[in-house]
Amino acid sequence: MTLRFPTRLKHLLSAAHLALGAIFLTTAVPVAQAQSGYPTKPIRVIVPFAAGGVADITIRIVAEKLGDNLGQRLVIENMPGAGGVVAARAVLSSQPDGYTLALLSNGTAVSVPLFKNLPFDPVKNFAPISSIGFFDFIVGTNANSQHKTLADVIKFARDNPGKLNVGTISVGSTQNLSAELLKSTAGINFQIVPYRGTPEVIVGLLREDIDVMIDNYVGMKSALQDGKMRPVGTTGESRSVILKDVPTMIEGGVRGYDVVSWNALFAPSGTPPEAIARLNAGLREVLAMPDVKQKLLDLGIEAKASSPEELKARLVDDIAKWTAVIDKAGIPKQ
Repeated sequence: MTLRFPTRLKHLLSAAHLALGAIFLTTAVPVAQAQSGYPTKPIRVIVPFAAGGVADITIRIVAEKLGDNLGQRLVIENMPGAGGVVAARAVLSSQPDGYTLALLSNGTAVSVPLFKNLPFDPVKNFAPISSIGFFDFIVGTNANSQHKTLADVIKFARDNPGKLNVGTISVGSTQNLSAELLKSTAGINFQIVPYRGTPEVIVGLLREDIDVMIDNYVGMKSALQDGKMRPVGTTGESRSVILKDVPTMIEGGVRGYDVVSWNALFAPSGTPPEAIARLNAGLREVLAMPDVKQKLLDLGIEAKASSPEELKARLVDDIAKWTAVIDKAGIPKQ
């Protein structure tokens, strides 16, 4: 049996459907706007280093401007610990909603082959957002040393196997592994002397306990400016933006040598793409600001944003690179 409605009732039903449709449309708009309105509250950034270090200062410089750009404050929380495990756990145990982020570095890539039971996979468990900055290491000698150029250092090591002493901070640090990479890349043999921190390495160099040191610019800046130390090489593929007159290791005859450290922002995997895109866009604008670029340059860091894809490729490549160095050097897993 077919029900037939009077014409007037049909019109009334049609009007009711239109009215309900309008209600659904008007209520759907605010929901869509709310979903695309990220961020709507402060954002935590977990830093796996102690307060006052280069990475900590870097993210605080960037966070202040990025907070202005996003319209929400970025709250920095320092959670130092071996391998960045404490910080990583804090980030990965949070909701992947864009409100808890991690500052990771090339040290994260080193941690993968260095630690036996690392409880996270940085490639699988983290979503890359953007790089923040890059920096080379400086190869320095005592200003009074006979080793006045990188060529002098390399020649002495070749002519006197095991006699050259190179100081770095702790075993497994990027500085320490940079020295190991120099051994294998240049095909030379020397002693690597590990110290607890950069100040101790500098004292060792000035007292002539060691012949050469490898560390970052900000740690060596004072001794370089005072003329107590001579920079003979930088570790990047191209010359450092800080020390443009100092040749690279490649220019000094160590073909294929390239070590550049970096720091970057990541989120837990599963973070909405819209949040990643908003953070990436904000970082690109902030890292292009002249005052931010200069502040980071004063730390020896070249401000540079990246796409998430570029950052992921950098992380994957560095894990492979440092795995090979650690295996060749026979450094035991921690």
